[in-house]
Amino acid sequence: MKVLVVGGAGYIGSHTCVDLLNNRFEIVVVDNFSNSKPEVIDKIKQITGKDFNFYEVDACNQEALEEVFKKEKIDGAIHFAGYKAVGESVEKPLMYYHNNLLSALVLCELLDKYNCRKIVFSSSATVYGVPERLPLTEDCRLSTTNPYGTTKLMIEKILEDLYKSNNDWGICILRYFNPIGAHSSGLIGEDPNGIPNNLMPYIVKVANKELPELGVFGNDYDTKDGTGVRDYIHVCDLAHGHLLALNKLAKENGLNYYNLGTGHGYSVLEMVETFKRVNNVDVPYKIKERRAGDIAECYADATKALNELGFKTEYSLEDMCASAWNYVVKNK
Repeated sequence: MKVLVVGGAGYIGSHTCVDLLNNRFEIVVVDNFSNSKPEVIDKIKQITGKDFNFYEVDACNQEALEEVFKKEKIDGAIHFAGYKAVGESVEKPLMYYHNNLLSALVLCELLDKYNCRKIVFSSSATVYGVPERLPLTEDCRLSTTNPYGTTKLMIEKILEDLYKSNNDWGICILRYFNPIGAHSSGLIGEDPNGIPNNLMPYIVKVANKELPELGVFGNDYDTKDGTGVRDYIHVCDLAHGHLLALNKLAKENGLNYYNLGTGHGYSVLEMVETFKRVNNVDVPYKIKERRAGDIAECYADATKALNELGFKTEYSLEDMCASAWNYVVKNK
């Protein structure tokens, strides 16, 4: 199966490329490096010892992306090319709606035109908004609290309507919880451009003394220690979920939704203390006001993914923290 990986140089995309190549998939990667770095492409090849075609293309540019479809015999796609920072989406909603929606529409139009109607879509637990109940199951109420989450929910609806219009489509919508950590080689990991918007890369930059302290947004939530609780999943576990989704689509069409998480919630302060203990480093922090669009607590029930895809996580929180720091140490 030849898979087009859109956004394959990014954090989750690069780890998924490694997993696919190591499991005998053929891949074609496109990325515009808006939140990734060109050297990641060579690092994927270094880790796997395998080659693949790469195109520097903006997924919103239909003409440029179609050139890739003309050159390559694509069987299906994974769509990673979305902006992903909750806080930034609140500040720049138009940028998020334009990029996230247009890139998905362009990709789906080309998959349809070239008769390769199989797509794995990177959605998010943010589509659940303020959780109806915990743990979250795929049939929980959908309601968003920020533009980032709304773009994900809107794309889910687009894919749902697409399947209703033509049952030849095979669609897997993967609702990510909070990916952290890095590949064991230390060659690829989370390395966002500019000031990080997510917790783990911020912790790493503080531990590495690139930033003076971590801002903890709110300590007055109704949680175990007042700080926000999230379901953190190792990026390699998450990446493997995409391979399992592709395996399902290779066998059958359909519209499928899956939570990808561990089923366990950790608070911001638990994360900080675990990182400090595992890596023997200091992470100074300061409590700040709550951040717009954030919720108190969110963690998954991933039973459906286990039963239908065979998905289960292998890495602990300690593994996640150790691998994230290992990536920094190896790349100093």
